[in-house]
Amino acid sequence: MGSFVRKARSNRRHCAGFTLAEVLAALVFMAIVIPVAVQGLHVASRAGSVSVRKAVGARIAESKLNELVVTGQWQSSAQKGTIQEGWQSYSWQLQSEPWAEDGAMRLITVHVNVPVQGQDYDVHVSTLVDATQ
Repeated sequence: MGSFVRKARSNRRHCAGFTLAEVLAALVFMAIVIPVAVQGLHVASRAGSVSVRKAVGARIAESKLNELVVTGQWQSSAQKGTIQEGWQSYSWQLQSEPWAEDGAMRLITVHVNVPVQGQDYDVHVSTLVDATQ
């Protein structure tokens, strides 16, 4: 009976490892999956950066629009400028056009250029203003 136990233990030792084919298959699988996962993380990171910068751009556009409407500067000719927010600068431009529904109203829009990782995005905020006042 002692030799039977030794044979069973000996057989288990030979079956415990991975074959070369199994190791190569695992490496091929990881070579396919890792670049896809890294690309997914890159896309998610870029989407996060874009959303944060667009939120800042929207806040800047809203603040500038409020300032221009309250001070009445929206009535002067085309205006544009640059606002420094932290280490990033954002360019803005005012656009005024008649509102199609009512000739006495004007549609005032502030466009803010938001640069993110070498690509520019446009954020704009609009309001209606009574042009007769």
